[in-house]
Amino acid sequence: MIESATYRHTQTGSAILILLVVALVGVFLAVVAVGFPETIILAVTIAVLLLVGWLFGSLTVTIDGGAINWWFGPGFWKNSVAVDEIEVCEPVRNRWWWGWGIHYYGKGWLYNVSGMDAVEIKLRNGKRIRIGTGEPEALVAAIRHHLEQHTDA
Repeated sequence: MIESATYRHTQTGSAILILLVVALVGVFLAVVAVGFPETIILAVTIAVLLLVGWLFGSLTVTIDGGAINWWFGPGFWKNSVAVDEIEVCEPVRNRWWWGWGIHYYGKGWLYNVSGMDAVEIKLRNGKRIRIGTGEPEALVAAIRHHLEQHTDA
């Protein structure tokens, strides 16, 4: 039996979006100050920055059908882990220098768009994943609820 989504949260990457707006303004002012006649460079740069903002401006996490799913923006860089594969999960704080985005942080992979709050998931195979979220306690509670359901079944 497939369960309906019991958890869904989208976190907006406010800092990322603000930095992109600052970059857009900076690029525009630089082109105007230099008097560069090639507007194609300005247009391409703005398009790339807007694309990055659209793709990485938010992170959505769901628990659905026995799996934890997460993706950036409109569905970019989708990942999932079956609840059955999870050994432990707990709320954690990321180090500020780990920043945002998708990268290896020393113990596992980090997926984050804003802030330092995250949930660390330790899989049965020893791998670790950190998923940034604005509500770590709610995500941990939802994961643990699913873990209990799957161990009772």
